[in-house]
Amino acid sequence: MRRPLVVPTLLATAIAVAYGWAQLTSYLWSDYELANEAPLRSLVHGHFGDFFHTAPIEGPSLLLRAPFAFMAWLWGGSDMAIYRMVAVPGLLAGVVLAVTLYELRRRRYPNARWGLLGVALVAGNPLLLPALSIGHPEEMLGVALCVGAVLAALYKKPWLAAVLLGLALGNKAWAVLAIGPVLLALDRRRWSVLALASGIAALFVVPFLFAGASRAVVSAGGTDLIFQPWQIWWPLGEHGHVIHGYFALKPDYRLPPSWIGRVTHPLIAFLVVPATLLWRRRHGPAPASADVLLLLALLFLARCVLDAANNGYYHLPFLIALAAWEALQRARPPVISLAAAALVWLTVQKLPLYISPDAQCAVYLAWTLPALATLAYATFRRPYAIRRSASTATSATRAPAAA
Repeated sequence: MRRPLVVPTLLATAIAVAYGWAQLTSYLWSDYELANEAPLRSLVHGHFGDFFHTAPIEGPSLLLRAPFAFMAWLWGGSDMAIYRMVAVPGLLAGVVLAVTLYELRRRRYPNARWGLLGVALVAGNPLLLPALSIGHPEEMLGVALCVGAVLAALYKKPWLAAVLLGLALGNKAWAVLAIGPVLLALDRRRWSVLALASGIAALFVVPFLFAGASRAVVSAGGTDLIFQPWQIWWPLGEHGHVIHGYFALKPDYRLPPSWIGRVTHPLIAFLVVPATLLWRRRHGPAPASADVLLLLALLFLARCVLDAANNGYYHLPFLIALAAWEALQRARPPVISLAAAALVWLTVQKLPLYISPDAQCAVYLAWTLPALATLAYATFRRPYAIRRSASTATSATRAPAAA
């Protein structure tokens, strides 16, 4: 290992170990117990039919992380060992991404400080804690793969970008939002990269489609379980209903409109098309800069605002993509990423203890909608070089007429 990377690697690894040690103590009363424990037990004992039929909507991610589950089973580990081992890929991916961003930042800004703060913000993002405790370490794995794919495309490694994007698509469906940024970051072989990524993703998704397991453990009739106040559709819900959570009642929660589940996810997936085309129109055919990570952050935040089931840990991809952009585009401390992380943490982790769901929605929209507008302006504004060349061309055409 190169000497400049020893300290950031040790720091990122120490944070990952500390997070795992603190959060992976039990999976009782978590999404892992509800959805993942039984399918993984079937998988490691060779009951593949049961695995494919009982797997939840994140089944492809379980299949992607299956080698780690088998490692725990081969050495005689219990269900708890399997639970901890399938969280390792997400924690490890955070470490690798943090160290990679540190090295890229060091090359771009040799004299800049605060690089280790960026390492801590990526490998130890505070939203990783609830993701681990609830049972969703695959969220960090997904965003690390997405950001890694964009970075590989920016740094002229198209086949690596294809592999990372394909694994991200196999891990979680929301990774479709990274397709546009990856293609924009490439300067060649776009269709080949897209084809290879799609093929890799199909390896993890298609078996579940053939097995008829393309369903969530939470049934469509249980939409009251996944209608959260941190999204734009919340005011359309109805008060006056008894809302049941997984393990308890949810006082003052609203009942979602019946159509909400059929609309939000297709709408979110479709966002990548106009966003990619608008970026291309505004920035021209020149190779993309690291600002394409800002487009990725914009899409990830839009996903949160538009998802009726928006859980707090859904913001982890947005925060990591924003931190990656700031690490490569700013030599100063990552104040934007820190402020965003603090806002998300306060809104989804602390305020629910003190204010009503309606007030939570108001607070959430009060900062996310302006944040979306600011990100959109920063993302789609014409680069200075293009504006200057256009201005020069206009001046050149007017000069002969004036003469």
